[in-house]
Amino acid sequence: MPTPAIRPATLADAPVITALLNEVDLIEIGRPETDQHTVEADLKHPEADLDRNSWLAFDGERLVAYGLLWDESGGERVDIDHYVLPDHQEAGQRILAAMEERALGRARENGAGRAVVHLHLNSSPTTDTALLTARGWTVVRRYHVLTRPVDARQDLAPEPPAGVRVRACATEADRAVVHKLAQETFADHFDFQPRDYDHWMADIDADRLDWSLVWILSVDGVGDAGFLLSRDDREAMGWIRTLGVVREARGRGLGGFLLQHAFAVFAARGRDTVGLGVDTSNTTGAPQLYGRNGMTVHYAVDTWEAVIG
Repeated sequence: MPTPAIRPATLADAPVITALLNEVDLIEIGRPETDQHTVEADLKHPEADLDRNSWLAFDGERLVAYGLLWDESGGERVDIDHYVLPDHQEAGQRILAAMEERALGRARENGAGRAVVHLHLNSSPTTDTALLTARGWTVVRRYHVLTRPVDARQDLAPEPPAGVRVRACATEADRAVVHKLAQETFADHFDFQPRDYDHWMADIDADRLDWSLVWILSVDGVGDAGFLLSRDDREAMGWIRTLGVVREARGRGLGGFLLQHAFAVFAARGRDTVGLGVDTSNTTGAPQLYGRNGMTVHYAVDTWEAVIG
C-alpha cells in the first residue's frame, strides 16, 4: 500500500475535512454531528497559519487523517486536534509526530523551553490510544457532552428571581461585558487561557453568532453578574457554549435560571435538543447544576497531555 500523501490544509478543504470528521463521529458517537461552518471557523481563524499548523493525509482521493495546531497561551501550552480513520493509524502517527515537533518549535518561539500539548479525544476514539501512550501521552482530564430534550409546551420562560434582570447582548458595549465576564468567571478553570477581546471574538466565530442568543444577567447590589452564550447554527442541536456567574453572585440559583431561560428560547425556536460541554472535575458545581436541570451524558471526551522538550 502506498504511503498516504500529507500536505497542509486550505479553506477549500473544509468539505472533505467535514466529511472525515463526520465519518469519525459516526464511529464514535453513532451519528454525524460536525457542521462545515465549524470547520471553516477553525481554518479561517486569524491565528491558524495553515501552512505551518495543519496537516491532511490522503489515501488516493480519500482524506484519512487530519491535524490542526493552535497556540492560545503565548507560552508552553499548545493545543492540537487529531482525527484518523481506524485503518489508517500509520498516517495518523505521521501527522501526530509532525504536530509534536511543531508544538515544540512553537513553544520555543514563545520563549518556553518545552511544549505542554493537549489533545481532546472521544473516550472511545478512532485513534489507537496505545500508540498515544507509547509516545508518552496521558489522560489528564475528562469532559462530558450533555444534552437535554426541550419542548415548547413544557419549557416555558422562567420568572427571574427577585432583584435579577436578564437582557440580550444587543450592543458592542454588551459584547465587551460578556467578554469581561467570560474572562473573570473562567479564570480559575482548568486549562483556561486569557484572551483579549479581538482574539475572543475570533474564538467564538463572532461573525456567525446570533447575539440575540447571548444573555447578560444583572443583580441588584452586584451589577452585571452572569452570562450565557449560546448558538443555533448546529444542525444536531441548540448549543450552549459558555455559562458563567461571578463568585459573589453564586449560590442564588442564577445558573439554573439562565439554563431554563435558554431551554425555553430554544424550544420556542423549534429545537428539540440542547447540548453543552462540561469539565467533570469542575469545582463550581456545574456538573451537578446541569444534572439538576435534566441534562444527561451524550458522550465523554478525554484531554490527553504530552510534555515535549
